[in-house]
Amino acid sequence: MTPHQLERYERHLALPEIGVAGQEKLLASSVLVVGAGGLGSPASIYLAAAGVGRIGLVDADRVDRSNLQRQILHEDASVGRLKTASGADTLRRINPEVVVEEHPVRLVGANAGAIVQRYDLVVNGVDNFPTRYLLNDVCVWLGKPLVDASILRFEAQATVYLPGQGCYRCLFPQPPPPGLVPSCAEGGILGALAGTLGAPQAVEAVKTLLGVGRPLSDRLLLYDALGGGWRSLRRARDPDCPVCGHTPSILEPVDYEHFCGLKEESMVKEVLPVEAHKLLEGNPAIQFVDVREPWEYEKVHAAGVKLIPLGEVPDRVGELDKNRPVLCICAKGGRSMKACDFLLSQGFSDVTNVAEGTKGWVEQGLPTGG
Repeated sequence: MTPHQLERYERHLALPEIGVAGQEKLLASSVLVVGAGGLGSPASIYLAAAGVGRIGLVDADRVDRSNLQRQILHEDASVGRLKTASGADTLRRINPEVVVEEHPVRLVGANAGAIVQRYDLVVNGVDNFPTRYLLNDVCVWLGKPLVDASILRFEAQATVYLPGQGCYRCLFPQPPPPGLVPSCAEGGILGALAGTLGAPQAVEAVKTLLGVGRPLSDRLLLYDALGGGWRSLRRARDPDCPVCGHTPSILEPVDYEHFCGLKEESMVKEVLPVEAHKLLEGNPAIQFVDVREPWEYEKVHAAGVKLIPLGEVPDRVGELDKNRPVLCICAKGGRSMKACDFLLSQGFSDVTNVAEGTKGWVEQGLPTGG
């Protein structure tokens, strides 16, 4: 180690569990952080500060201003930039000696193996089920430790999956039905909660890389921010698990979108915001419904739209006429698609979803009411 490194990492060197040998091991290690968002931000920052020699960032998204409340890798000037580029700049500022590799792609079956195999350990910070299951499976097949966590609203959980000691599918064999678990945009999230779990992910990654302490490989750690309580549940490998069990049946990537129920055929028509605006101009009978939350509506909404939050649609469906067309919109098209599916199930025959939602509506300069 150089004199500069001896000074930078002296608090690590003072720990008998790390010392010079352990720090040199960290400097020679590599970690892949999947998701440069809420969890990936604090995890990658602490890993860079700890001196992990090579860090990979996987994320296909660009920084949105709504990310900044919790995604501390990014700042206001980063809005619009690729998250991998913004995040890499931050990590390099924190520790110029760390090699940061950018993977500005969506992790899919075709590329996951090639990316994951280049790293010693994987930290999962994604917020969607298809990627969670894909990442789990690939880590099992390649024998890579996976440090996992998830957060929503005021609740969080974390665990570590070590090769041969169980996997995500042992704990959650099947994903929840589509729509049961809200996204961060739908359900909200306490910003600081990302740090509460992202930092422990970095701790578990360092422990695993060094082989010290007791990893979370046999427990699921749960945190309730509102109640201020931590608890842990025992977990074990499922010998019948289709991925890591004694006789695995899943040996290569599957269609994870279909597995998670996100690729079912829908009878709902979709139009882009410009097309939706033309439809509204040409047919005044169309019922235009915004299914976002009131605070989102107050911030900005399409001109002439009626607010019925998604959670209130079943109780307020009587406010809509089944004999007239309905056009539904939300922030990006996900919640409004759920509303459209519900309306079809209630006997509405002419229902259309606005793909790209209010975000696309505003970006394309269409009339707004706020």
